Amino acid sequence: MRRRLIGASTEGAGLRHVLTGQSLLVVGAACAQVLAYSPRALGLQSAWWLQALAATVLARSVGRVATWRRGAWLGWLYGTAWFAAATAWLFISMHRYGGLPAGLAALAVLALSAFMALGLAAAMALFVAWRRGRIVVDALLFGALWLLAEWARGVLLTGFPWAAAGYAYVDSPLAALAPWGGVYGIGAVAACLAAGVGLARTVPMAGAALLVGGSVFGGVSLLGARDFTAGAGEMQVILLQGNVPQNEKFLPSNLLSQLTWYGQALEAAGDGLVVAPETAIPLLPSMTPASYWDNLRAAFDRPGRAALVGVPLGTERQGYTNSVVGLSAQTTGGALPSYQYSKHHLVPFGEFVPTGFHWFVRMMNIPLGDFNRGDLDQPSFAALGQRIAPNICYEDVFGEELAARMVDADRAPTVLANLSNIGWFTPSLAVEQHLQMSRMRTLELQRPMIRATNTGATVVIDHRGRVTASLAPYEQGVLRASVEGRAGTTPFAWWAGRWGLWPLLCLALAAIAAIRRLPRSP
Repeated sequence: MRRRLIGASTEGAGLRHVLTGQSLLVVGAACAQVLAYSPRALGLQSAWWLQALAATVLARSVGRVATWRRGAWLGWLYGTAWFAAATAWLFISMHRYGGLPAGLAALAVLALSAFMALGLAAAMALFVAWRRGRIVVDALLFGALWLLAEWARGVLLTGFPWAAAGYAYVDSPLAALAPWGGVYGIGAVAACLAAGVGLARTVPMAGAALLVGGSVFGGVSLLGARDFTAGAGEMQVILLQGNVPQNEKFLPSNLLSQLTWYGQALEAAGDGLVVAPETAIPLLPSMTPASYWDNLRAAFDRPGRAALVGVPLGTERQGYTNSVVGLSAQTTGGALPSYQYSKHHLVPFGEFVPTGFHWFVRMMNIPLGDFNRGDLDQPSFAALGQRIAPNICYEDVFGEELAARMVDADRAPTVLANLSNIGWFTPSLAVEQHLQMSRMRTLELQRPMIRATNTGATVVIDHRGRVTASLAPYEQGVLRASVEGRAGTTPFAWWAGRWGLWPLLCLALAAIAAIRRLPRSP
């Protein structure tokens, strides 16, 4: 009996040691992969291999546990570490600008990350429960469940798909898959390939899996990215970056200097499309001197000139919107420009307060509120021979929503324009992460994107995801460049514009159902 107890104790200690080692390994891998979403900030051209390695570590760790509970635990640890490291910049907005105590701000980031990790925890629990013991089949199951978890994070509760796995592959051969399956399709393929290596039981099997993965990468690279769109003319753009510190942006003492700099930059820009970032003019038009808008309308009431300007709109009775106005000879007839775009995908806690969380918002000294939501498919701004589709802040993280504007070929935008203010989260990796996601949108939709931001990244991205012109972040400046509009529809834009991400859910569920019908390997 004593020997049995000693043996059981030794086995339990060994198991705890293995689980502790596995836990630390998956947490470390999850944190390291975050560097793949901002490689340029580290002086690297690409670091997609970090994400591939991290997913391999998770697959190997989960593949070695015996119960679904342990699989859920490892998946939850991995997801929590992944999302906490990727969104650590939320701490800056809550603590530095919101006045939330440091401990409470850190706890809030951790709590959000732990909640978002529940989907991956469920996916890994189901993987352990449903695996079939055959490497190819199990790798496909791993990829399908990974896709299901990322779909849930990107869609449910308004969605928060920041740092989805596929974004790590913008500068990899898998980027050629973007116009077909989008960022989630790339992430699922990468997860399958990583699982094939991680689940291998022997070195020869792992070598074979690596060979298959290398063949996929090589094959996609040889095929290259196919052009589904064609050139639709060039346009000169002038992008403004005010670099207004966030803690000064809404101070009455600083409003005049902001209005003056942006007003002078807009009026002096010359011919082309001028873009000023999100809330470049931080006051409602009714609170701005009438002469200010009169001067702007006069400056753009002539051929060859147009502008997109970020400004809040609305009234206390009607509600307020985070908006963009378009200035051109065709839109300057009234008190306000006739072209207006209102942000559709609002930021939780920033632009609307979820039910039951007003107590949390009241703890922060940030001008938050409930904004009205604009329509999903709003008209593009027609100017200078192009149709320019504005999107504000992190709206460009939702590729399926931008794709909805591509359904009608006669109205589809030829150029995308992102107006952002990442000043809430700087200095941090958020600037480079957001740029990586904008580049993925250009690959999915094969449209160029121009980005005018308060603190960076103010850039021009062509339809192949290449940054062709840029300003240094955290500096005030004006970027002058040329951009080629594009017309046509990618496969991703076609299906995602009509049905959103629901086809991916159906594909994942169908694959899982088919795999579950297969017998287990003895």
